[in-house]
Amino acid sequence: MKPILKLYRGYANDQEFIVFGHVFKQSTAGNYEFEKKRFKNARSILRMFLIKTIANADIYLEHNGTRIHTKSLKDGYFKFCIPIKEELAHGWADYYVSTFYEGEEIREKGTYIRPYEGDLGFISDIDDTFLVSHTRNMFKKIYILLWKNINKRKIFEGVVPHYQALSTSGRNKKDELNAFFYVSSSEWNLYKFIVKFTEKHELPRAVLLLKDIKTSLMDFFVTGRGNHNHKFDKIKHILEFYPHLQYTLLGDDSQHDPFLYEDVCKIFPVTVKAVYIRQTGHSKKEKAILAIKNIESMGVATCYFKDSSEAIEHSKRIGLIT
Repeated sequence: MKPILKLYRGYANDQEFIVFGHVFKQSTAGNYEFEKKRFKNARSILRMFLIKTIANADIYLEHNGTRIHTKSLKDGYFKFCIPIKEELAHGWADYYVSTFYEGEEIREKGTYIRPYEGDLGFISDIDDTFLVSHTRNMFKKIYILLWKNINKRKIFEGVVPHYQALSTSGRNKKDELNAFFYVSSSEWNLYKFIVKFTEKHELPRAVLLLKDIKTSLMDFFVTGRGNHNHKFDKIKHILEFYPHLQYTLLGDDSQHDPFLYEDVCKIFPVTVKAVYIRQTGHSKKEKAILAIKNIESMGVATCYFKDSSEAIEHSKRIGLIT
């Protein structure tokens, strides 16, 4: 059967161009219908984790009039990190990747961004930061993931105007937006769902950096859990890739974001401008409060908030948005 290429949003600066994706064996996993209800939605979600990847597949990137060859890793993941000499245009642009099956070319289009010149960058978690997921309750999280389709999934009130204001902060032109990244412990299996959800709610278009893909039903039942070190590594990479930006980090207190962001601030003491942590329980967590106070002692503006209206007011107060 023909392989399936899944491409993700890539990114570039003035020296390097990075795009990536997965190659799968053909299955119904790629045909998830986001508006199916109850059992059909649950079946579609489960199929997203019952996938088979292709290791060592020949993958070709079309770039600047040349074709660059690589091979997929054991989990079907492939990545191109290409040094560039020519000036890439700012904003979103297309790229093309292909593979071959029995002499037939299979070609897919992806998109990448070279952010417009500016001073601000934004890195946000997903689950319980803007998408209501109940990660503190594993059974409730799985229930919602299985039984609530994209139209039934909830977004926190006030997130959209806050994120939209952040994306346009300091910009005079409508199409020139600030750089946005969504970094999460959700797996690549859920990429398409997350993209559709953010589009549905008109959140800023962003590069997504997720956790290693899963390929079994057992993996589904621990989705989004386990070690979160990959988030630290990915955030560190972004800050190093665009070192001239002043970053705002947005997360929640359901798992490790306060401590993760505390570590990021320690390593990048002049790069992080502000940290926002959403309160997900009935009361604020003592350990999160201590981490946030420590972040604040390093000269970083902080906001530990229950409602997004508090975060918006804080952003106005520190001049992050007008």
